Amino acid sequence: MQSEMMKRASELLADGTVVRVLGWKNGEFVYDPTPAVFDSAEALEKDFVYHDFCGSNLSKYLIKLSKLEGKTLVFLKPCDSYSFNQLLTEHRINRDNVYIIGIPCDGKLDPDTVRASGAEGILGISTDGDTVTVDTMYGDVKLNKKNCLLERCQVCKSHKVVVYDEMLGENGEENPESGRFDMVEKLEAMTPDERFAFWRGELSRCIRCNACRNICPACSCEQCVFDNPASGVSQKAAADSFEENMFHIIRAFHVAGRCTDCGECSRVCPQHIPLHLLNRKFIKDIDTYYGDYQAGAEAGSRAPLVNFTKEDCEPNIVYKGGSKK
Repeated sequence: MQSEMMKRASELLADGTVVRVLGWKNGEFVYDPTPAVFDSAEALEKDFVYHDFCGSNLSKYLIKLSKLEGKTLVFLKPCDSYSFNQLLTEHRINRDNVYIIGIPCDGKLDPDTVRASGAEGILGISTDGDTVTVDTMYGDVKLNKKNCLLERCQVCKSHKVVVYDEMLGENGEENPESGRFDMVEKLEAMTPDERFAFWRGELSRCIRCNACRNICPACSCEQCVFDNPASGVSQKAAADSFEENMFHIIRAFHVAGRCTDCGECSRVCPQHIPLHLLNRKFIKDIDTYYGDYQAGAEAGSRAPLVNFTKEDCEPNIVYKGGSKK
């Protein structure tokens, strides 16, 4: 797939359709590729990569790139395309300045799981069907891909690229029976005290690095409320339980109805906090109370929280301990 992507990108650069390409290049380590911009075929040949560690969602970078002169070519995986549509709905991206090539995806690898499976000193990677061959300093290690996927890929909601100018390879299908709400249901079945203990244990590890906020496509404000120097919580490590809870829960409320469940927040968290579960709880509740809705499935769609209908549930409905009271 990498060679096909590079070939097509070079062609579009050469004929002037695009003036830059948004893709990936390897970081300090091969298992840590980073989004990158390429402006020539030579730059692509030198640094462009695409492999099963390329989990980064590229859509948010288009907020700035789409405002530049000339078109930007971007490669969008299925989950990226939902985020792109949502940003388009919110008028954050200039669609006329973006050329999208959709790329199929059957899941990306979790570097921590790969290393924990015995692949230390990773130098390279190749995938053949369900088998991943990891080239390490100590020899090749073969792993079953399904056992090393990122959490979001294990319960992928859709293999379908929902917006593109051209598709490279076969497009996939939605996967409504993915089981992505299974863990949310387990949390709902807990007592309030058990849930509080679970989230206190998880959120207490937060170091307020802001990686989750900075990577999130739905967090696209030019100035975040948490950067307000008068707030008392600007750019500082969590000092007590109130602040730890406040930051993540308020952020989850801010993206409610807009989160596409791309899972980037949990992927980049250095403390491995399952932040996606907060967002999935909101998604599940919206589906329950207002009908099935997937943010980003269609550009221009109105989220249930901002689209009143007479069939909406009454605002005084209260759920306690998982049951209606």
